[in-house]
Amino acid sequence: MNFYTDRQTIDDLNIFGKRGKQSVYVLFNRTYTKGGAELLEHMFRHPLADITAINERIQCIRLFAERPWDFFQHHDLFDILSLYLSMRDTRSRLLHTDNGLTRTLNNIVKPDTDLQMIKKGIQAGARFLQELKAFSDRLETDLSATHPWKKSQAGIRHLLQHPDLQLVLQVSHKQIPFEKQVVIDQLLRFRFNDEMQKLLNYCFEMDVYMSVGKLAAIKDFVFPEPVTIPKNLLELKGVYHPELEKPIANDLRLDEEQNLLFLTGANMAGKSTFMKSVGIALYLAHMGFPVPAASMRFSVRDGLLTTINLSDNLNMGFSHFYSEARRVKLMAAALKKGLNMFLLIDELFRGTNVKDAHDGTIAISAGFAKKRNSCYIISTHIMEAGEQLARNYPQISFYFLPTRMEGHMPVYPRILEKGISADRHGMVIIHNEGIIEMLNAAAKKIQSPQKNDHAVPC
Repeated sequence: MNFYTDRQTIDDLNIFGKRGKQSVYVLFNRTYTKGGAELLEHMFRHPLADITAINERIQCIRLFAERPWDFFQHHDLFDILSLYLSMRDTRSRLLHTDNGLTRTLNNIVKPDTDLQMIKKGIQAGARFLQELKAFSDRLETDLSATHPWKKSQAGIRHLLQHPDLQLVLQVSHKQIPFEKQVVIDQLLRFRFNDEMQKLLNYCFEMDVYMSVGKLAAIKDFVFPEPVTIPKNLLELKGVYHPELEKPIANDLRLDEEQNLLFLTGANMAGKSTFMKSVGIALYLAHMGFPVPAASMRFSVRDGLLTTINLSDNLNMGFSHFYSEARRVKLMAAALKKGLNMFLLIDELFRGTNVKDAHDGTIAISAGFAKKRNSCYIISTHIMEAGEQLARNYPQISFYFLPTRMEGHMPVYPRILEKGISADRHGMVIIHNEGIIEMLNAAAKKIQSPQKNDHAVPC
């Protein structure tokens, strides 16, 4: 079963971001090869919803994080080899007669530039196979029979042990005689082309695992622990946003007893950042990737949906409130299908009046909380809604992000506290910014008579 998410969620969590800008993908992409970068993107676009697959990927990342392959630093050779293997025109194959006058006549279908590329590809292919064989030999002694990479390792060694490839493994890749180049070209580019592509794909996968493992070591990320008991759990200790220079860490636990966190706090208190931190950690965990936290235990979900940076859909003629309602309907539909979801909703129903926002927040929060196989975080600055929910729904936990006043200036610790926020400092910010004074001054300027005004005679 595929992990259920969507474009809105990916955008909310800044998984890919805008081209050239920071994103979660950019943070993790320390691959050496183009193929590795493409595979990493594929993994980000297709999180896993199977506990076995998640555990296997975690084991593979751990394996290669401790066993780097320096040959990846020669990423230009991978580019050359990939291009070489794509040159499948049989008229371009090297021939024993491919020299002197014959080569000149054949330049029409095989220009010298192609010939040089073919020779570089042959050298790159020979070196690639030799380096891969040496690395595979070292790896073989460290792999148990049950390790998830064992099947891939067996595939690599089976291909490398083919009798007809022994010539390539034994030749000196630095100086290959022309006669052997002809034979190797026939082997790599034509006879074993599919097998060479498979070997490259194995290497791209290793490149991803080494890249992710490297980042985990540099950033001190931890590997998540998927669990089957309890069935509905998210336990995070010290979770933080990976893209911030000085992030604040928080703890969180949602389970079968309390499956909805109702989050309150003033604007700028850090509600959105906290929710994004949790969402990113959960997204990465379902990829089998290390997460920005001190520890993480979680039940594997069927999907993750968020509503954090929802905008009006002017092209469709939707108001902000209607866009919110449609988004919540999408989430409710996933729950109706019986999916085990994690839902994040920031500032529910901010696009309507206070009364409807209050009533809607209570109704939706109560409805979600009754679906005990899923977990939710809902934030709002409507404290009264939280007070009413607290009286009737023990499965809802209440936390807030506080505001501290230092003189007339609000300060935001961004550390969760249990309870419902009572902070009401909006007017303090308005006064601190001098907005009222500016408006009063503008009004006086409009009302005061101009010095040069004269009465107009009738």
